Amino acid sequence: MSEAAQDLTQKLAAALGKQGGGSSDFDLNPGTVLPEGRKLRPAGVLVPVSIATGTPRLILTKRSSALKHHPGQIAFPGGKVDAGDADACAAALREAWEEIGLPQDLPEIIGCLPEHETVTGFSVTPVVALVREDFTARPEAGEVAEVFSVPLTHVLSPENYIIESRRWRGTRRRYYTVPYGPYYIWGATARMLRGLAARMET
Repeated sequence: MSEAAQDLTQKLAAALGKQGGGSSDFDLNPGTVLPEGRKLRPAGVLVPVSIATGTPRLILTKRSSALKHHPGQIAFPGGKVDAGDADACAAALREAWEEIGLPQDLPEIIGCLPEHETVTGFSVTPVVALVREDFTARPEAGEVAEVFSVPLTHVLSPENYIIESRRWRGTRRRYYTVPYGPYYIWGATARMLRGLAARMET
């Protein structure tokens, strides 16, 4: 392991090891009233940091515009925990293989961020992993329109985050965004990344 990779791994591990609660799509909307007794479905997403080119880059996907849920949005590879998955980490690795062709033995899991509750009723575990070797991305037809990457430094810089709002189900909802070039990263993905940035900062 190179000295730079070792340093990044140590910093990420230290950040993920810090105490702190989870996050949610409602963090910037304190007036939101959630139904009591709601049952969240477990899911896992992979937060893959590639160091194959030397400069750490975060791998993300752009969802197909034909999808029923979140069409065209920027997302981590991942999805719900299936019966055959041991846990959220296993689900994240499986989904990354299915969605972008990332071999399951390639990511080196460093740790997990606290769970994130989505507006769609999922409790998502973000699994942070290092990807040392390059691989040929294979977007899953019909689900993933594009696989791309952004510099890790961009999403770890709190000053790059903007709070925006739009009307949703009759009320104005505020959310984080962290745009990069032509990519509008927002919502749950931006919120989870903002949480990682905060942990790396302190």
